[in-house]
Amino acid sequence: MELSEYFRFVLALAFVLGLIGLLALVAKRYGPGMARTAMTKGRKKRLNIVEVMAIDGKRRAVIFRRDDVEHLVILGTNSETVIETGITPPPENAESNEQTKAEDKN
Repeated sequence: MELSEYFRFVLALAFVLGLIGLLALVAKRYGPGMARTAMTKGRKKRLNIVEVMAIDGKRRAVIFRRDDVEHLVILGTNSETVIETGITPPPENAESNEQTKAEDKN
């Protein structure tokens, strides 16, 4: 093999890797997530993540809100455990009152 054949091989490899990278960027930008946002556009979202707290390196406690009802779930690497369902969210005014009380103490 001559040096020119090696050079062509390296250029072809760089071109293919560049195309793969470009395709990955396009898929990330306009991938499957875009279809979901298009479906919910124009109507109110029913499902939200309220709070996430790391328990340890593998597990997280997550509070989901669906239709104004909250659910506490522990998510692990291979399992999900529902801890509590039907939690009514606290009123918005109660949170702001607690924050002002905490600020007044400081």
